[in-house]
Amino acid sequence: MSTCAKVSQDLEEPLAGTAATARTWLLVEQPGPWGAEALTSSHLDPVLGRALERAAEGTGVRIALIRRPGRHADCHQAAERQVYAAHTAPGNVWLHSATTTDPEQLLTLDFADLGRGLSSTFDTALDARPHTGDPLALVCTNGKRDRCCALLGRPLAAELAASGVAGAWEVTHLGGHRFSPTLLVLPFGYAYGRAEAHAVKEVLQGVREGRVVTEGCRGSSAWERPGQAAELAVRTAVREDAAGALSVVRIEGEAPHWEVTISHTDGRRWLVAVAQGASAPPRAQSCGSALGSPARMDVTAVRELMRTNDRHKPRAPLTR
Repeated sequence: MSTCAKVSQDLEEPLAGTAATARTWLLVEQPGPWGAEALTSSHLDPVLGRALERAAEGTGVRIALIRRPGRHADCHQAAERQVYAAHTAPGNVWLHSATTTDPEQLLTLDFADLGRGLSSTFDTALDARPHTGDPLALVCTNGKRDRCCALLGRPLAAELAASGVAGAWEVTHLGGHRFSPTLLVLPFGYAYGRAEAHAVKEVLQGVREGRVVTEGCRGSSAWERPGQAAELAVRTAVREDAAGALSVVRIEGEAPHWEVTISHTDGRRWLVAVAQGASAPPRAQSCGSALGSPARMDVTAVRELMRTNDRHKPRAPLTR
């Protein structure tokens, strides 16, 4: 029987505009097995997991569990856990790390501040510091949510770790099972689908150099889905790969049509038309689910806007 990932790839379902949305990520190490809802179905105290879910709700913070690649002993106690917090909005991108022996400390965080991009609550509560190591390569491997994440994600995570990628971690959920193996790279927060080890290494090298690789990219988690597709379209149209160069400054409209304004740090702006379409033919969004038509983000036009002091006529559309 075909997997959802195989069908999606065979149908050439586009990746742009499919990333999970989260301006801030909070990652907590939890060894051992994970259930489908990992915060409350792992060896993390489920009472703590539910409290963390409530604390993060509506703040723009997304919490995920992580573990090192490889065989996972069914250990009920983790003596010391690695914890990361990352903010991904351009102009205020950061990744801080800490260790803790008491995950209850996470409940002292000000999640609203974290969502706004303020690191002080994380730094104070856990004595955290800016992360100075390699960028993080987070591969979704939670087979309890979808078997593709285990069948495709775990070998990728293991291959990255075996080849010396120090920042390789397994993560509980990044959305989009049918794009497995899925990957999130921090600190910039760009997600990738159908990832292969050699491509991941190119992505990570780009991060070290302050560049974004657009091949296989699903979008930046800092933006809603129309903004993700629009930003990637501008990057492609003007061949801009600097990580912090572009921002989504406005999304106007509602499904199925939006106009997205993208700005560049050099003052240029673009108006991007994005339309929501239904993927055809119908396919399962995850293994075992009913057939459906997942939404896709299609960029129909990219037009550079005049600057207020520009005497020239409006520029012609870059794409139609």
